[in-house]
Amino acid sequence: MITRMSELFLRTLRDDPADAEVPSHKLLIRAGYVRPIGPGLYSWLPLGLRVFRKIENVIREEMNAIGGQEILFPALLPRAPYEATNRWTEYGDGLFRLKDRRGNDYLLGPTHEELFALTVKGEYSSYKDFPLRLYQIQTKYRDEARPRAGILRGREFVMKDSYSFDVDEGGLKDAYHAHREAYQRIFARLGIDYVIVSAVSGAMGGSASEEFLAESEIGEDTFVRCLQSGYAANVEAVLTRVPESQPIDGLPDAVVHETPDAPTIATLVDWANSADLPSFAGRTVTAADTLKNVLLKVRQPGGEWELLAVGVPGDREVDEKRLGAALEPAEYALLDDADFAANPFLVKGYVGPKALRDNGIRYLLDPRIVDGTAWITGADAPNQHVVDLVAGRDFHGDGTIEAAEVRDGDPSPDGAGPLVSARGIEIGHIFQLGRKYTDAFTVDVLGEDGKPVRLTMGSYGIGVSRLVAVIAEQQHDDLGLRWPAAVSPFDAHVVIANKDDDARSGATELARALDGLGLEVLLDDRKSSPGVKFKDAELLGVPWIVVVGRGWGSGVVELRNRFTGENREIAVSDDIATTAAEIAANLRG
Repeated sequence: MITRMSELFLRTLRDDPADAEVPSHKLLIRAGYVRPIGPGLYSWLPLGLRVFRKIENVIREEMNAIGGQEILFPALLPRAPYEATNRWTEYGDGLFRLKDRRGNDYLLGPTHEELFALTVKGEYSSYKDFPLRLYQIQTKYRDEARPRAGILRGREFVMKDSYSFDVDEGGLKDAYHAHREAYQRIFARLGIDYVIVSAVSGAMGGSASEEFLAESEIGEDTFVRCLQSGYAANVEAVLTRVPESQPIDGLPDAVVHETPDAPTIATLVDWANSADLPSFAGRTVTAADTLKNVLLKVRQPGGEWELLAVGVPGDREVDEKRLGAALEPAEYALLDDADFAANPFLVKGYVGPKALRDNGIRYLLDPRIVDGTAWITGADAPNQHVVDLVAGRDFHGDGTIEAAEVRDGDPSPDGAGPLVSARGIEIGHIFQLGRKYTDAFTVDVLGEDGKPVRLTMGSYGIGVSRLVAVIAEQQHDDLGLRWPAAVSPFDAHVVIANKDDDARSGATELARALDGLGLEVLLDDRKSSPGVKFKDAELLGVPWIVVVGRGWGSGVVELRNRFTGENREIAVSDDIATTAAEIAANLRG
């Protein structure tokens, strides 16, 4: 069927929306693909829905190819299954919670591991029924505190989430790798430039975890990679390359010094370089020689707030994403003035390990703080610091924590070379969940020996609606969108750029012939000026524009490629079907 722009539900905009921050947000609204209806909420208009459905179809084809079976759960879910896994609490403010008229608790589903596990428990009882791979493409809900970037980060979005069920670890690994390869095929078909990185599991639980990130400057995720080895990881998952411990014997004793007005790392370094410290003779003291103790309060789901200290080298900031991942599922907050007042042994700007130990405060150290390393740090009194405080001799941690920022040039965990950073948008995440959810619901089947076997799960997600914006981010220019053929709303955009009746009838006949060859055709039959039509064609982003204009009278039509900018002329045959076939051959490459 030919879609006529004179009948299409579409209004393009000449100016960017005032609140749009990123190119995809601007262009999808300007081109009439989506419309905002509230913070983080968008309607899909006809063109946007066509792109969306094509992405869905690519995903379905590849999921079915690895044995996936599609089902569909409701988005409105009862509290009980999420209470059983503690995620009713762990999700915190991210859940949309509501009550029915009888006062029963419900939520709008952010993810469905619980429901998949319970459904399999209710249907299958024998090892002979496995392996099993189920998936759904369904709307999810998360109460984002700051919805932004259009459909990249909304409160309502569509995901493909699939789950594998196996009777042993070997089956889980097979399912994991099958999904990994399917994802690679999906993103290749969609024309997305992406990288696979090691990741953390977070509230999902499980062990092995990898993210698929679309490389983009506007991405919220930072990842690092080693160009020498190919190592790549989300910053939350990077493990610090731990230096060797140093000998302690012979190191100078720790000495407390008066350090007036030195509550910050910068002022402490200035003092140290003016103090002529014997252990630093002949070299400049830097922030890397200082130990910064960051004070937090943490709370496990359903628990009480407790104090926690994190020690990091003074030249490093604490990365809140890494800190949050390390403390998951606990929530945390930095101490404020009221917290310091309630704990007077914590002298703001001068906190040291001694007061933490003496008052039973849990103290976690950056992995770089190894035995035998000497530090300048707080002496737990106003205007006092201690110099040459040695780890393993003068203080000890209660464990390590990966919370410090990862920087370009840091050594790769595999030792192959330095790390370099980039930004990306998460488009997929795969987990080897293991038995977290099957344990919660006792999902057992009878094994080959007649004894109960606990099923093991994998979880595999793709942000379907987000992919529309990701492709728009990676495939646009100054003129507008540029859709890859696999997801473009149409194969060809026929523009009637001449008011001549012969050109109009010829363009209509050509559009019919292209439609007869199985191409999806958008025909701009409006009575607008050629300039308006060309601007809209460039904005809408169909990969091939077929221009029926002044050349029609002399027997040519023009083909414009939105990706390359190439223009070529096609001779018009007396048999319009022959012309359509030649155009179709060019379009299909």
